[in-house]
Amino acid sequence: MLRVAVVGSGPSGVYTAQCLVQQDPGVRVDVLDRLPCPYGLVRYGVAPDHEKIKSLQRNLRTVLEHERVRFLGGVTVGAGGVGVDRLRELYHAVVYCVGASADRRLGIPGEDLPGSWSATEFVSWYSAHPDTVTDGFVRGARSAVVIGVGNVAVDVTRILARDAAELSPTDMPEAALTALAGSEITEIGMVGRRGPSQARFTTKELRELGALPDTDVIVDEAELALDPAYRDPSGLPPAQRRNVEVLRAWTALPRRDVRRRIRLRFFLRPVELLADGGRVGAVRFERTVPDGHGGVTGTGRFEDVEAQLVLRSVGYLGVPLEGLPFDAERGTVPQRDGRVLREGAVAPGEYVAGWIKRGPTGVIGTNRPCAKETAAALLADGPALLSRPVPDDALPLLREAGVEPVGWEGWLAIERAEAALGASLGRGVVKLPDWAALWAAAGR
Repeated sequence: MLRVAVVGSGPSGVYTAQCLVQQDPGVRVDVLDRLPCPYGLVRYGVAPDHEKIKSLQRNLRTVLEHERVRFLGGVTVGAGGVGVDRLRELYHAVVYCVGASADRRLGIPGEDLPGSWSATEFVSWYSAHPDTVTDGFVRGARSAVVIGVGNVAVDVTRILARDAAELSPTDMPEAALTALAGSEITEIGMVGRRGPSQARFTTKELRELGALPDTDVIVDEAELALDPAYRDPSGLPPAQRRNVEVLRAWTALPRRDVRRRIRLRFFLRPVELLADGGRVGAVRFERTVPDGHGGVTGTGRFEDVEAQLVLRSVGYLGVPLEGLPFDAERGTVPQRDGRVLREGAVAPGEYVAGWIKRGPTGVIGTNRPCAKETAAALLADGPALLSRPVPDDALPLLREAGVEPVGWEGWLAIERAEAALGASLGRGVVKLPDWAALWAAAGR
């Protein structure tokens, strides 16, 4: 029996486990996760008002309930936990699916002012990630600027614009719901340094902004027209063409008397966050123009946009895992076909899948072919891997080392506790907000 550890229970980890047990009846998989809850970014990254995407948890659940797959939550791998070398002693193979948990920075003056956050931190807060360390995002803010024009930027913009009545049916933690209900933000800017034809959001996400009640979406046609593809988008790929068409339609909409306004801005590059009373008060942007090579160049003309809340959404970045090689420039583990490379040579029994393998690109479904490639490489190596003896079951040895994983029953207990919490608040399921509540529910 080939015994495999998959580190990470998000889509890439679960899809890897699924490929392994479907393609070889002689494989058993332990899926390890630092959190006592499975599903990774599907639980802690997908916006709470995107119920259809969050329903992917049901598909992931089926895999984790497979008779040859075991979920072991609350297990830290690397620094302060089970070492990489120790995992290799306990399993024939280890697949690291640890994602890209850091965020890219702007690298501009004022970025660390109070009121300036990464979108990752904001998403973690309204998704009840137990590592969240603050709840003061919207306090005292009248206007917000989201820097970035990808789907995460659209998500956080939409959440800022939603009313509490719209968010109450979701699993958003009660503290975040209460804070957003009391928000005084009426102006939200979403700003990109390049043009509308180069924006990274999907058309479906973009259109959702236009469907928000009591909210106007404002775009400036003169600003859009700086993009050479704006006037005639026929040569663009379909997704980009649809985005441009949606934006063009919005330029013709009349202004209304509404509670909130979302302003989509393009060809503006942030150069500084300006302080006001010891916290961020505005963002200084430089106007950019296309450089003719797919990028932009600065014009030396600047514009200050008021904001007491600034959320940067300019990409994720992988972080090193102690004991694994790491390419700091790309934020990934060096690999070939999913096999980890150490000093250019394949490291037997070590594999990667997901963002830590290919970088933070694609959508959830992109993880399927990525996981399939890694699983195929592992199974091809199977005969050689089986030649090394490992324990029949790693769990007793993990416990001997002081590790007490949260098994599937512990996770089901967390689910029951979240349902009970929601019922007590007159809502549906509501996420437990912190480590203490999760551990208590899991019986730890």
